[in-house]
Amino acid sequence: MNPDLSGAAWVKSSYSNNGGQCVEASPSFPGLIPVRDSKDPEGPALVFPADAWRAFVAGVRDGEFGSA
Repeated sequence: MNPDLSGAAWVKSSYSNNGGQCVEASPSFPGLIPVRDSKDPEGPALVFPADAWRAFVAGVRDGEFGSA
């Protein structure tokens, strides 16, 4: 799972004003969601299956991982 991310359109988290701890995700790849650190846009990205990413986001939204 190593897509060419050079043409990816990145979307920053809606919580990006929380002191710089932000992520960006790209919806540009059907079935995959690349995720990167917004402070290091040239750095590495993690690539997740889209269904796994949706499950993770839902878990965060539902408080399954605690609160900050």
